[in-house]
Order: sequence, then C-alpha cells, then structure tokens
Amino acid sequence: MQLQDILYSQGFGTRRVCAGLIQQGLVQVYMPNEPLAPVTCAQAATEFVAEGLRFRVQGVDWPYYERAYLMLHKPTATECSQKPSTYPSIYTLLPSPLRLRPQKAAVQGVQAVGRLDQDTTGLLLLTDDGKFIHRMSSPRHHVPKVYEVTVKHPLDDKQVQKLLSGVVLDDDPKPVRAAACEAVGEFHLRLTLTEGKYHQVKRMVAAVSNRVEGLHRSQIGGLRLPDDLAPGQWKWLTAADLAQISA
Repeated sequence: MQLQDILYSQGFGTRRVCAGLIQQGLVQVYMPNEPLAPVTCAQAATEFVAEGLRFRVQGVDWPYYERAYLMLHKPTATECSQKPSTYPSIYTLLPSPLRLRPQKAAVQGVQAVGRLDQDTTGLLLLTDDGKFIHRMSSPRHHVPKVYEVTVKHPLDDKQVQKLLSGVVLDDDPKPVRAAACEAVGEFHLRLTLTEGKYHQVKRMVAAVSNRVEGLHRSQIGGLRLPDDLAPGQWKWLTAADLAQISA
C-alpha cells in the first residue's frame, strides 16, 4: 500500500494532505531492519506492507491498525456525543486522527460502543468497526458489564435480593434482574448487568428505595479498566483484550 494511502486510512487527512506531510519530511517509518530509528520517507507513493507498520507523523509515533479498537477511561462531566449539549464531548479527549479515520458511513472516526451518562465514569469502548458495535450492542449477546455504585442510604440484604430477583421499571412491566449483585460496603454496591436500558442502574437502585450518588463502570465482559489508566486517558486494545471482552 502506498504511504499516502496508509496515512489516509489512519485519519491523517485527505490523500493530498497526507502526500503533503510526506513531501515535507514530516513522516518517518520504522523499518524492520531498523526498529529503533525511524527513517524519513519523502515519496508519497512508496509502497509498504501496512500490517504491523509503525510510523511517526510530526513527532508522534503511530501503529497501523486496519480497524481501531480503544478503551477510554471516561471522566465525569463529559458526554458520549459528537454534539454535546452541556458538557465537553468525550471525543475531544482523542487525537484528531482517531476522530477523522475514514468510514463508508457518513460519520467519520471511532464511535463509542454504547454510552455512559455525563456523570458516570469508567470503561468505555470505541471503534470504527460497525460490526463490532452491533455485536456488542445486541441484547442477544448479553455481554456483562460491572458497575461500582455509590448509594445515598445504607445497603441491606433485602435491597440486594430485590435487585437479584428483579425490579419493575416504569416503562417495562417485565422485571429487570441484575446478573450479579453484592454490597461491597455500607454505601458501595457492585452490580452486573447484561442489558443496557436508559439510566438502568439509577432506576433499578431507585426501585429498591435507594439513590445513586456515584456510578463507575469497571468491567465489560472479562476486560477490566486498568488501575493505571487515569480519567481522560485512552489506550489501544490488544487481541488479548478483545478476547477478554467476550470471555
């Protein structure tokens, strides 16, 4: 694949813009025989094997990925929307190439897999793989998601048992059950859900006469949010990470 096409596929602008970056000497490529020192490439049409390629654009190192899979530690007071209404968008936390990766659909860049409320923190997945988004969002797959919930009133066994046996929400006569639920502390509930209704955790907790004061998603499937990934930070997902999600 030509270097300008590789940069284009990774979100560095139009092919003309990418060619300009290369011709200006702003792109270096890590060669297999020189893995520690990138080599400047000034010819936009130079051919490379894209898979596994690493390159540097304007001083920043990037790996080539045919599809982007990321995790973000979503901070509070941010919205999972391209057009936020009150708080900053989570997409402002990402570098522009991730926001501009070309797609066949009208929307460019990586997209959040589901949403977290503006006051909810924790693990959020993003990708430009539409099939992955559909698979993760489908209720048929029942991917468990673990939430750490801080509540206003002290917890008791009766509340936990109600959440496990099922509570009725105002828009659905069918009881909604937690896949797992435990009181970790007097005001700390660990709740596992396999579906994603609107404000589901808050409404379930309200249905047992309590109130959510803080909400944090710590895990999706077998994938946990790393302790060293600070709020607002993101990282690429590895093949092992992706396997953990469905584990």
